[in-house]
Amino acid sequence: MNIIIPMAGMGKRMRPHTLTTAKPLLPIAGKSIVQRLVEDILATSNEKVEEIAFIIGPSFGKEVEANLLNIASTLGAQGKIVYQNEPLGTAHAILCAADSLKGNVFIAFADTLFKATFSIDTSKDAIIWTQKVEDPTAFGVVKLNDKNEIIAFVEKPKEFVSDLAIIGVYYFRDGEGLKKQLQRLIDEDIKLKGEYQITDAMDHMLQNGVKFYTDQVEEWLDCGNKDATLYTNERILDIKKNEEKLVSATAKIENSTIIAPCYIGENVIVKNSVVGPYVSLEANVVVEDSRIVKSIIQSHSIVKNMQLENSMLGKNVTYIEKPQELSLGDFSTKL
Repeated sequence: MNIIIPMAGMGKRMRPHTLTTAKPLLPIAGKSIVQRLVEDILATSNEKVEEIAFIIGPSFGKEVEANLLNIASTLGAQGKIVYQNEPLGTAHAILCAADSLKGNVFIAFADTLFKATFSIDTSKDAIIWTQKVEDPTAFGVVKLNDKNEIIAFVEKPKEFVSDLAIIGVYYFRDGEGLKKQLQRLIDEDIKLKGEYQITDAMDHMLQNGVKFYTDQVEEWLDCGNKDATLYTNERILDIKKNEEKLVSATAKIENSTIIAPCYIGENVIVKNSVVGPYVSLEANVVVEDSRIVKSIIQSHSIVKNMQLENSMLGKNVTYIEKPQELSLGDFSTKL
């Protein structure tokens, strides 16, 4: 099986964190978003993954490319870097990895993490992963028949047809067949709002006899903006607290309290502070005389004399607040 990860977007909603780091490489509980995504996929499949194709923008840089290839190698697969030079839609992005569209193919967009306990049924033509949502008008949804087969894809329905939202995770038994349908969109210039969409290709496949099914994930976690990413960090810490070693043996905790679950990376120093719950401190972070809750602080950053909550700090940040000298009279209030 091959895995294709489209991730060429610039992550504008995550700025300033994506000005120097590609969004899929931002950390969630000690691992990048894209590494956790690939691990989630591997956990659902008994198939050997031969190749992981990462579809990126040409400006991402060699360091990003090296990180991605290392992720694939660490997970026992061959990594491949593919460029999408223009943002022309989901179908166009996937087709950029045309050479990887063969045999069993799993496709997942790199701003989504999910929790699931199922295994992929590779005998099915295609599987689209979904989750029930309260307001389906903001999503693409699938409509099912009584055999649990998909009979229609509906983009942002104004009237209720289904509450099963497509989360951006797909399996296709025939990668070559998908490639032909994606190429057909380009050749016939079939666009929606100026972009080539995978739902148009899937709809044509559906009308020509390909049977689509859906599996629901237990939890769908978004990393589209700061608050969503912090919530995802919180949920991953909860999910992984009994599965992964979250506190490095090289971390130095002095006169401090760590309220689990937290991720404390290699060579982190925490002094005279209270950290947690739901905090990720990446490698070589220093925290002194501070209180930190529900936050992500990236590597080599320094925080002193601070109270932080629901915050994200990038790499190599120095944030030091000077102690205040006060003289307040009786009945004073300082807010």
